[in-house]
Amino acid sequence: MTLNQDTPDRPADALTGAIDPFTPYPFAGRTLRNRIVMSPMTRSRSPEPARTATPSMALYYAQRASAGLIVTEGTSPSEEGHGYTNTPGIHSGEQVESWKQVTAAVHDEGGVVFAQLMHAGRIGHPDIRPDGLPPIGPSAVTPVGQTFTHDGMQDYVEPRAYSEAGIERTIADFANAARNAVEAGFDGVELHGASGYLIHQFLSPHTNRRSDRWGGSVENRIRFAVEVATAVSTEIGAERVGFRISPGIALNDINEGTDLAATYLPLVSRLAELDLAHLHEMESAGRMLTNEIRAAWPNTFILNPDTHPRPTGPDELILIEDGTTDLMSFGANFIANPDLPERLQNGTPLADPDGATMYGGGDVGYIDYPRA
Repeated sequence: MTLNQDTPDRPADALTGAIDPFTPYPFAGRTLRNRIVMSPMTRSRSPEPARTATPSMALYYAQRASAGLIVTEGTSPSEEGHGYTNTPGIHSGEQVESWKQVTAAVHDEGGVVFAQLMHAGRIGHPDIRPDGLPPIGPSAVTPVGQTFTHDGMQDYVEPRAYSEAGIERTIADFANAARNAVEAGFDGVELHGASGYLIHQFLSPHTNRRSDRWGGSVENRIRFAVEVATAVSTEIGAERVGFRISPGIALNDINEGTDLAATYLPLVSRLAELDLAHLHEMESAGRMLTNEIRAAWPNTFILNPDTHPRPTGPDELILIEDGTTDLMSFGANFIANPDLPERLQNGTPLADPDGATMYGGGDVGYIDYPRA
């Protein structure tokens, strides 16, 4: 399904050879209106206990549907997978029905939208879980730090370690959630294998200290990621499945050591065999590794480039133009600029998001940012 490698559908300027970020792009059997992706961002506007999508969420995503592709906020495949307050799920019938208003709103605006499936793993707290149990991870390794709960900030607790049966059940949960996403009208799903959450926890020898077939060697540590991607692809078709990685990131007390290529190149190779729609890298370990990963990936490559401490902006469009990436994802700038693709194309100044309203709350700082 190699969709993007030097094909006639990859237009370039006749004089400079530069690729235009604002031209249509063939993707997973569809045509995206441009090469700009709205990155998945937690906004915590999904009220508990139902954790359903709301009309405000439908409007929020519809306002940003001029992106070539939207990837939603992390959405849990199971009750067990929730790591934060007021984050959505897609594991109940009520949740599936609620997401239909979101997908319909985006499609009415001509957009394409994937649901990001995110299991938080050891990141969480008993106080946000209806069963009061500790969160669960590959091994019983307590994260350093604190998390927000209904009673304010609290220290992380020691997670429960998965049994083999629990691992198999969670793989099935991902497949079921992917089926639910398609039923809800999503064009596909992205598996969250980044930012220190469950799939990433299995990849890291710091958080995965197992001695069975799910830990130890690189082959064993990548097994969970590959098995989840395989199960989801079998359920809904590989052309509807993407995968997000963040090699070397330190979020959520994750530590992968220094030889990142030793883990990620085999992982990318195994995922490539599944013919997934896209690989989405949140860059954290330098451009050299990004280029190696890009070279090893045969299908659509999405890059969220490392621009810390500022958000990705107009200066990074060169990475599409020179072929470093096929598509580029923008995070924080999509919060305050619902018409971000148009602003980027026209050179319109970008508004700054209000950090105080990023997580939780109501419509202020959510659906009230104006277009240019």
